Amino acid sequence: MAKQRIFLVDDHAVVREGLKALINSQPGMTVVGEAADGLPACEQVVVLRPDVVVMDVSMPGMTGSQATKRMRQECPTARVLALTVHEDKGYIRQLLAAGAAGYVLKRAAPEDLIHAIRVVAGGGVYLDPSMAGKVVGGFVGQPTNGGVANGELSDREAEVALSTAAGYSNKEIAAKLELSIKTVETYRARAMEKLGLQSRSALVRYAVQQGWLQEG
Repeated sequence: MAKQRIFLVDDHAVVREGLKALINSQPGMTVVGEAADGLPACEQVVVLRPDVVVMDVSMPGMTGSQATKRMRQECPTARVLALTVHEDKGYIRQLLAAGAAGYVLKRAAPEDLIHAIRVVAGGGVYLDPSMAGKVVGGFVGQPTNGGVANGELSDREAEVALSTAAGYSNKEIAAKLELSIKTVETYRARAMEKLGLQSRSALVRYAVQQGWLQEG
């Protein structure tokens, strides 16, 4: 089986070396390139065509959102996973709207980063559990199809809603989050009720409209 090809972007060489050692030690993963800031990263990603770009968004020059948007335009097969110290939900929503497939806080455990890379490489959307509810709270208050928003999503409800919109089945979400299928169904039902949505297709349409998922 081919290894997942990872590209690293961080302006600190020590951080890049640490990430490289961590990722290369994982079965099925290999680091194929690295860059210290956004512009050369965009240029190399077009050439190397990695599966996932793990990118620090606080770099000199090009902003994380700008780099993400350019990478998605020039190499749409590369999935961008933002690595950030920022916990401001507006900043994170901006990254997702630019095309990032997810984000991990720099204070996260190494195993969480590896898990996030696998989720993103598999076509999913990953939101750091400590921030998921706050970020997806942007859904709430703007219901569609005549629904009525009914409170802010919990972190688990947010994770399940985003994973559902990204195309994961209940069984796959249960495995990813280490929950029972029945528990996933409960979280999904609560999230749908709070969002005022009646079906998976309605959730997907709304997620695309809000910029959480990118069509195509």
